[in-house]
Amino acid sequence: MYRARLAALLFVCTLSGQDWPSFRGPNASGVADGQKLPVAWDVSKGTNIAWKTPIPGLAHSSPIVWGDRIFVVTAISSRPDAGFKRGLYGEGDASDDRSVQQWKLFCLNRKTGAVLWERLAYQGVPKEKRHMKATYANATPATDGEVVVAFFGSQGLYAYDLDGKPLWTRDLGRFDVGAYDLPEYEWGTASSPILYRDLVIVQCDQQKGSFLTALDRKTGKTVWKTEREELPSWGTPTIYPGKARTELVTNASNFIRGYDPMTGKELWRLGGSSKITAPTPIYSGDLIVVASGRRPEAPIFAIHAGASGDITLPGDRKEGQSVAWSKTQRGPYMPTPLVYRGLLYVLGNAGIFDCYDLKTGREIYRERIPHQGSGFSASPVASDGKIYLSSEDGDVVVVNAGEHFELMKTNAMDEPIMATPAISGGLLIVRTQHQLYGIGQR
Repeated sequence: MYRARLAALLFVCTLSGQDWPSFRGPNASGVADGQKLPVAWDVSKGTNIAWKTPIPGLAHSSPIVWGDRIFVVTAISSRPDAGFKRGLYGEGDASDDRSVQQWKLFCLNRKTGAVLWERLAYQGVPKEKRHMKATYANATPATDGEVVVAFFGSQGLYAYDLDGKPLWTRDLGRFDVGAYDLPEYEWGTASSPILYRDLVIVQCDQQKGSFLTALDRKTGKTVWKTEREELPSWGTPTIYPGKARTELVTNASNFIRGYDPMTGKELWRLGGSSKITAPTPIYSGDLIVVASGRRPEAPIFAIHAGASGDITLPGDRKEGQSVAWSKTQRGPYMPTPLVYRGLLYVLGNAGIFDCYDLKTGREIYRERIPHQGSGFSASPVASDGKIYLSSEDGDVVVVNAGEHFELMKTNAMDEPIMATPAISGGLLIVRTQHQLYGIGQR
């Protein structure tokens, strides 16, 4: 018991420093203050560029960081012309790249960007298709400082130690994930694994046979598995560490749900979401924010923690006993919202940037981020009063946080950006289509 408490204390203390252990960092917040990140940089001149490292293959997954180690995953096609189609469009076609791929995990030095090691997790013809805008490595890995887990969808779940030693592998089956109304359109998986205590938790929603599962992080053995009557979804689950109880929150089409993370027992459910869900749940205080962007619903819900049973709002109600407030047609399609200093920021794919009072839902401003036209898929991150928005066009737009909109700087990266950046050790770590950058004051 003492060792478990000590480990938990050390984990919290370490996270207050420079670790960014999973998608969107600590608690999926997207926030790391005290970093002194630059507002401006220049890739061509090397201004405020600490290092730049090429990463082979294609991946929309984000970098994660533990100590001085960065971990990224990728899928390397045997086709030299392999790519994806960025932009704002409505086609749902799958990519025609069905060639042999190599799914790999890379470890880099955070200070220098040097590759420390790489591991081949799987090689073969993809068992699932991917959307032409996606890749075969969309899920961000996760680590707790002892184990690194990488989820490659139908190609399996893989665990390593921090030196790259393989620990275990699990085949969770072939996932059929795509358009709910056009099953022939298969888009591939994207939900990322998370680590909680000694569990690896994975949300596996698909056309038929959706489930949520927890595996032992040391052995890969199933601890619990909960079946879900759900449509395909792409959001990563979130742990809400409440005072009274801890809740595992999932975003999906039929219901947004809360679970007991230790048992998989459902605690509450909320209907009224979109038919396509991708953003990850976030929280601040006792409010859990869950959103999605598929119209006509495209909702934002601010949910009181500690709910029980079916908390679906009746009729046209916008709030209730367990729902502080909600909005329709304001949710983001891909980017996860950001809570920062009491305000909720929501970035739409087309570049509409909204700011709300978190407690009341009052709209503070609604602005359009200037961009070239391809839109935004990466989620916003924040540090020291600045918000960083990465566009598919390859620009990182810096906005001043607060109730008054101020665009501070637009920084060109010269390549598309689909992955959400990480923040660690005074660096903004940005993954472009072919490169990984460490951006810091120089």
